[in-house]
Amino acid sequence: MSDFPIRDPRFADRIRASFSRQTFMGLMGVEIAAIAAGAVDLSVRQRPDLLQQHGFFHAGVTSSLADSAAGYAALSLFELGMGVLTVEYKMNLLAPGQGERLLARGRVIKPGRTLTIARADVFACVGSDETLVATGLFTMIQKAGLAD
Repeated sequence: MSDFPIRDPRFADRIRASFSRQTFMGLMGVEIAAIAAGAVDLSVRQRPDLLQQHGFFHAGVTSSLADSAAGYAALSLFELGMGVLTVEYKMNLLAPGQGERLLARGRVIKPGRTLTIARADVFACVGSDETLVATGLFTMIQKAGLAD
């Protein structure tokens, strides 16, 4: 998937363990769909409590899903003992989030020693059809001592 150096051969296990401690993702029912070096996909099924007043996925759900996918994509390239925090992000909401589920594909664009730049594209899915509903650009910082 990428030519990025792998600094922790057990990064996938570390991401799964960190994700299991993310109670907010659990509250929304988010699941890990895929993990690779520099890439993490997250998915959430549609439910009434995740929708806004017009019946679309709430922008907060879309943004949170994208943020976590980008953050875990960045974490996949960090050394053991380093955690990840979002420093900045910008989301563009492109279409109403209407579908059976949302799928966020987080991808590292440029890893760095301190800051890593990632993107996340969010798709509304109906069966195997996908519609791009949002895209975001994220700056993530590596921080020692976090329990990621």
